[in-house]
Amino acid sequence: MEKPDNINSGRNVRNKSWILIVILIAALALLAWLYLSTRSRLGGLLEEKEMQRVEQQRELDSLIAEHNSIKIEYGTFSDSLAAKDSVIQANAIEIRKLLDTQYEFYKVKKKLDRLRTISQGYLKQIDSLYTVNQELKVENEQIRSSYQREQQKTSTLEKDKEALSEKVNMAAVLRAYKITAAGVRGSGAKEQVTDKARRAEKIKVCYTLGENPLLSAGAKNIYIRISRPDKLILTYGKGDDYSFNYKGEILQYTMKETVNYQNLSMDVCSYWVNRSSKENLPEGGYIVSVYTDDFEIGQTSFELK
Repeated sequence: MEKPDNINSGRNVRNKSWILIVILIAALALLAWLYLSTRSRLGGLLEEKEMQRVEQQRELDSLIAEHNSIKIEYGTFSDSLAAKDSVIQANAIEIRKLLDTQYEFYKVKKKLDRLRTISQGYLKQIDSLYTVNQELKVENEQIRSSYQREQQKTSTLEKDKEALSEKVNMAAVLRAYKITAAGVRGSGAKEQVTDKARRAEKIKVCYTLGENPLLSAGAKNIYIRISRPDKLILTYGKGDDYSFNYKGEILQYTMKETVNYQNLSMDVCSYWVNRSSKENLPEGGYIVSVYTDDFEIGQTSFELK
């Protein structure tokens, strides 16, 4: 009578064993699924982390490349911001170390944001320096142009002044008009003009000194030079007593007259006497020049046959 109980008891044991086995299998399956799921998720997280690291590396490279480009573009202006440039470079090195070793997304992100802010401040400062420099260049150019215009005005005024002064100086020169010259013989009422060289005893030169209120009145020395056909100057001697200064050059004169000039026109006549009784004046053309106060004030010519 006890056998059926034993049989049932054995069946129960077997059933419980199978249930345990099934539970273990299910648990193992669950663990396997959890492991694989966690592994897959972890792989995804690592991949995402690497992508974030690469992206931040690219952002850092872009920031530094842009910064270096700005330094090149603005040239010497960047030298005045060397301290800020050093800060940017030091931060970039620190971020690179974090990216290569102890990568932490938020820590790197925070430092990148700070580096971006510093870089933007650098750009604003250097741009401000450039703008100020351009304004100074424009201002300097305006000042230079204004200075050149003033110089031109001054130069023009000086030229006008010189021209006016030259005109005044030229206007203040004594002039000789109606200059005549001829050979003569005899004197006083018996004086006769002759164009014969062998008959000419004297050479008579007459002229009119013009009216000029710009001149100072008083004694004026008038020098007359008569050039013979052979270019020699008719003169009574070769020493200083028969010479005068004309524009720094010593010239021989034929006749000298000292007149009392009172700013009014006056007629003057001078004679050169041929003192050589044995030698006639040479035939040909004679040139007569009149000088005073370092100016040649008139000229004429005549001919003896």
